Formats: sequence, structure tokens, C-alpha cells
Amino acid sequence: MKSINQLNKIDKPRERLFKYGLSALKNYELIAVLIGSGVQGKDVIKLSHEIEKFFDSSFENIDLEKLLKIHGLGRAKASQIISAIELSKRYLIDTQNYKINSASDVFDELKPYKDKRQEYFLTLYLDGANNLIETKIITIGTLNQSLVHPREVFSHAIEKRCASIIVAHNHPSGILKPSPEDINVTQRLKESGKILGIEVLDHVIFTSDGFISLKEEGVL
Repeated sequence: MKSINQLNKIDKPRERLFKYGLSALKNYELIAVLIGSGVQGKDVIKLSHEIEKFFDSSFENIDLEKLLKIHGLGRAKASQIISAIELSKRYLIDTQNYKINSASDVFDELKPYKDKRQEYFLTLYLDGANNLIETKIITIGTLNQSLVHPREVFSHAIEKRCASIIVAHNHPSGILKPSPEDINVTQRLKESGKILGIEVLDHVIFTSDGFISLKEEGVL
């Protein structure tokens, strides 16, 4: 088993990185820098070549379980690789999608609904970096627990593998004050989210002129 440090200097991907820069490294060399060492009977370069071939065949559908099928790639190295891939995806998504950092961002996203004459209950579905995956209308009409069922809110979150959600609805009356029903629905969704492992980050109530955050109000 050879690690990067045991390779001839000229063959060391890490040495080549410092001397020539990232663009000079081939894919397998970048993988070698990431995993650092090989395993018994398979040095770091050979293992990196195998991982590269695996990427070429199924990169879009790669997951931890599939990575572990590569002979010699243990849980630690597989975790390093899958985490690096996920981190890269998140930063790439950041440049393309809208990040939700506050109730103000939610209000901006939902401006098309601010002048509606009926109540619209909506859910914003987010990934682990708070990038907006999708916004969906859950129901239209007076807010109550029978209309806003956790099943309707969370089924899409499960399908899209969301890390969290934010729910929101408009008050056509123009009154920015949560009703007892608003609070009940919020608490019910919060408890359902805990069971499913999908956090309800906020419930934003908005009108044509402004908004309130039930998180900031202490309801969540």
C-alpha cells in the first residue's frame, strides 16, 4: 500500500498541484489528493483510477452505498469523497438558485401572492444549504388544520430530499397578526417535521405591505 508521501516525488499529485496548479492535475490525481492513501495491495494511484472509472459510469447517481462497492474504499474515504461532491454541488447551486436566509427573502419570493383576495398557503422547499428548490401552493382558502394537512406539506419534501421547509400564507385582510388557527397549524407542522427529520424553519404571514415571522414571534 502506497500513500501519496510514498510515491516518487515526480509522481506525487500533491507536489504537482503546488508546482503546476489544479488545472494541471488529471481527474485521478485530484482524487488521489483527496483520499491521501491507498489500501493493502492497492496504492493510492491505482485506487484513484478505479474511483475515476466509477465516476465516469455513474457520477450523477452516485451515493455512499455505491461508493462502498469499490474494493478497498472504506467508510472513511468514501465519506470524504461523497462529502466533497456534496459541498461542490451546494456551492455550484448557490450561483444558480435563490438562497433563503430570512423572512424578508421569503416575502420577496412570494410577492406574486401578496395581493391575492383569497388565502394562499405555500411551502418553500430548501436543501441543506438553504437554497430554494421549489415553491408550491398547498391550498387556497381559509386556513385550517383540515386543509393544511402535514401529508400535503411534507410529501414533496420527502420526494425532493429536502433538509427543511418554510411555510407561508397571505392575509387578504391586511392584518399582520397570527390567528389561533395559524399558531395551531404551525405547531402541528413543526411536530410532524421533527418526526420526519425535516425542520420547519419558519412560518411567514404576509400582506401587500409587509410580513411577520412566527419564528421571530416565538411560535417556532
